[in-house]
Amino acid sequence: MRASFYAHALYQFELCFDALDSSGANVSLQAKSLQTLMGFWMSCGGQQGTFLYVDPTDNAVTAQAIATGDGATTRFVLGRSIGGYYEPASYVTSIATIKVAGAATSSYTSTAPNLIDFTTAPASGAIIAASFAYAFQCRFLDDQAEFENFASGLWTIGGLKFRQVR
Repeated sequence: MRASFYAHALYQFELCFDALDSSGANVSLQAKSLQTLMGFWMSCGGQQGTFLYVDPTDNAVTAQAIATGDGATTRFVLGRSIGGYYEPASYVTSIATIKVAGAATSSYTSTAPNLIDFTTAPASGAIIAASFAYAFQCRFLDDQAEFENFASGLWTIGGLKFRQVR
């Protein structure tokens, strides 16, 4: 027998850095990128804290159908469709437009991480659609990171792994 721990999938990411600068002398790299990355990792406390990760290729939706109004419900979860599967957005970072029955509206409030509340319930049968940007709320998978100094002022890290949290 198998049982799911979560209602929706959790995404896992890994970022690899072939070269990080520690001296500021490597003009082809961001100056002091090693210190920036190490400082961020340490400020998270390794796997203790959470952070928002904006995936460069998966971070926004346009005119995404969210729900159909029933005349009574005022709260909706913003989400996205992937291959016919609808899942809640991990953390909405900005909302461009909300439309009810094709008309833009501003009579809503948003609440982190992914909720919108209308002042008046959308009419029964009215399609609610949204265009918004999102990020994944994540946590590092490990309390250890191996930075390797391979040349003067140049460092590498094979990978920093982190996973979405809900």
